[in-house]
Amino acid sequence: MYKCTKCGESPVIIRRKASGQLLCKECFIDSTKEKVLRDIRKYELIKKGDKVLIALSGGKDSVMIMNILDILRRRNIIDLVAVTIDEGIKGYREDGIKIARKNADKLGIKHRIVSFNHYFNKNLDEMMKEQKEKDSRHACTYCGVLRRWILNRVAQEEDATKIATGHNLDDETQSIIMNYLEGNLDNLTRIGPKSESNYHKFVPKIKPLREITEKEAGLYVIASNLEVHLASCPYAGDSFRGEVGRFIKNLSETHPTIMYSTLRGFDKIKPILKRELSMKGVMSVCKQCGEPAAGDLCKACTFSEEWR
Repeated sequence: MYKCTKCGESPVIIRRKASGQLLCKECFIDSTKEKVLRDIRKYELIKKGDKVLIALSGGKDSVMIMNILDILRRRNIIDLVAVTIDEGIKGYREDGIKIARKNADKLGIKHRIVSFNHYFNKNLDEMMKEQKEKDSRHACTYCGVLRRWILNRVAQEEDATKIATGHNLDDETQSIIMNYLEGNLDNLTRIGPKSESNYHKFVPKIKPLREITEKEAGLYVIASNLEVHLASCPYAGDSFRGEVGRFIKNLSETHPTIMYSTLRGFDKIKPILKRELSMKGVMSVCKQCGEPAAGDLCKACTFSEEWR
C-alpha cells in the first residue's frame, strides 16, 4: 500500500495527478486549508476587520469555504455572516436550505435565508414556466443575474465588506472558455480571484477556492465529515456551462494540468484585455432599485420589466 508523500506514514486517499503528490486524509485536509489560506493572502482577498458574507447554498464548495473562513473568524481576523438564496426550485432547494442551516448553526455563524419570491415576487420555476413561450433564455441566465443582485443587496444590509462565493477551479475555467467561445471579451475582464468597483454600492466578490478542483472540494468535505447537499440543480444539465464543463472534464482525463494552464494563461493576458477593452460606460445607479447598473436599469430590473 502506498504511503503519504508528506508524512510518510498514513495510507493514501488521493493522488494529485497534476503534481503526482500522494496524500493521506489528514495531510490532504491540512494542505488544502493551507493552499486556500495562502491564496487569500497572495491575492489579498481579505484583510483584518472585514465582514465577509458567504453565499451558502449548502453544496460542497460553499460549505467548504465557510469551514475554512471560520478559521480566520476564530482567530478574530474577520467576521462572518452566511446567506442562502431560495430560488424556488421545487424538489431541489429545500434540502440545500436545511443543510446550509445545520452547517451555519454548528459553527455559530449568523445565517439568513432569502428568496426570489421576496425580492422579485416570483420564483425560478414560475419564471421558467412563463418564459417558455417568450424566449429561449436558459434558467441559468436568470438565476445568475438575480442571485448576484440579491447577494449585493444582502451584503449592503449586513454591512459586509466582501462577498465570498464557492467558485472552484472547474467553475473558473468553464467561465473563461464559455466567454471566449461566445465572444464576450468584456466579461472576460471581470473574471478573477476578486471582482471590485470604485462604485460604493458594489460589494467586492472573492473566490478563495479558485485554484481548488471540484474533485478536491468533494473529497475535502467527505474527509472532513461535513454534511453537504450533493444533488445537482435540475436546470443545470442542459446549459451551455454544463456542455463546456463536460468537455473540460473529458479533456482533463488525458491532460490533468489543462485547467491550471488555462487559468495561468488567462491570468497573464487579463491585464492586456483590461487595458484594451476597458469598460467605456460609467457605473451608474439603477433608476428602479438603486443598485449598481451599466445603464438606466440593472439587468435584474430589466428582467423584472419583461415579466410584467
